[in-house]
Amino acid sequence: MAVYIIAEAGVNHNGDIEIAKKLIDMAKECGADAVKFQTFKAEESTGKFAEKAEYQKRNTKTQDSQLDMIKKLELPFETFKELSDYCKQRDIDFISTPDGVESLEYLISLDVPLIKIGSTEVTNLPFLERIAKTNKKLILSTGMSKLGEVEEAVDTILSTGNNKLQLMHCTTDYPTDYDEVNLKAMVTLREAFKLEVGYSDHTLSCEAAIAATTLGAVCIEKHITLDKKMAGPDHAASMEPDEFKEYCKSIRNTEKLLGDGRKHPTIKEKQIMGQVRRSILASRDLREGTILTSDCFVYKRPGTGIKPKMASVLVGKKLKRDVAMDEIIHWEDV
Repeated sequence: MAVYIIAEAGVNHNGDIEIAKKLIDMAKECGADAVKFQTFKAEESTGKFAEKAEYQKRNTKTQDSQLDMIKKLELPFETFKELSDYCKQRDIDFISTPDGVESLEYLISLDVPLIKIGSTEVTNLPFLERIAKTNKKLILSTGMSKLGEVEEAVDTILSTGNNKLQLMHCTTDYPTDYDEVNLKAMVTLREAFKLEVGYSDHTLSCEAAIAATTLGAVCIEKHITLDKKMAGPDHAASMEPDEFKEYCKSIRNTEKLLGDGRKHPTIKEKQIMGQVRRSILASRDLREGTILTSDCFVYKRPGTGIKPKMASVLVGKKLKRDVAMDEIIHWEDV
C-alpha cells in the first residue's frame, strides 16, 4: 500500500483564499495525495488570555496573544466549500482539521473523506467522542502525549463503534530537532494499539520521512508554504515547492526500494543469471566412455549448464561423447 502523503497547508494561507488555492496547486504538482487545512473560529478554540506557544513566539517574533494571531489566520467557513470544490477540480483530496464542534459540523457537510485530528485534542475526550460518532475515517496525531493518554483517546474513539482509526506519531515543535523525533515511538504505537500508524513531520529535511516510510508509516504529513519568509507561525518550519517536490519523490523512491518483501530474482537479474552464475564444466579433456569422478569437474561461468549442487548426481555416470576442458557438461552427455 502506497504511503498517503498529506500536504499540510494549515494556516499558511495567511487568511487569503488565493494563497490557499496556490497551496492546493503546489500540493498537487509536487505529488501529494491530499492537502489539509485547519477549519476554525478563533474564539471556539482559544481563550483571550492564552499565550502563544514558544515556537509561535519564535516564528512570528510578535507579542500579540495567541487569539489575536489565530484570528488573523481565520477563513470564513464558506471559503472551505470553495477550497473543497477546487481540490476536486485538481483531483486531490481535501482534508481539514476541525477545532471545535461548529467547525466539525461544517466539515461533515462538505463530505470530507476523513477527519484529521490535531495533537491538541488527544486529552479532549468529549470532542474525540463527538468526532468518532461521525463514523468518518479518523487520523489522530499524538504529539505531546504519553502512551497512557493515547490509550484513553483510542479507547474513547473505539467505544463509539468507529474503528476506522489511524494514529500519527509527531513531535509538536516547529521545526523539530533530530534528537527529538523519536521515530521508534511510531512502531510502539502500532504494536500497542494494533492500528495503522503514520508520521506528522516537522523536521526540515526528507530524512525523517524516508525513515518513517521504512518503518511502515501508512501516511505522512508535511507542512508546505509558498515562501518560508512569509509572516505566520508555521512558514519557517514548512517546505517550499522545490523542497516538497523532492520530499514526495523521496517517499516514493523509498517505497520502490522497499519492494514487496518477497525474495525472488528481478527481471533484470534473470536476464544476466546465465552469464554470471556457475555450471559444471570439464576440468580437463574427457574422452567418450569416461566414468565421471568429482575431479572431472570445475565450477565456472556461464551458468547455463548443470548446477554445481548436482555434481554428486553426475559422479559415476559414463560420458557419451568427448568433452573438451572448460566445456559445459550437459545431462544429455551422460
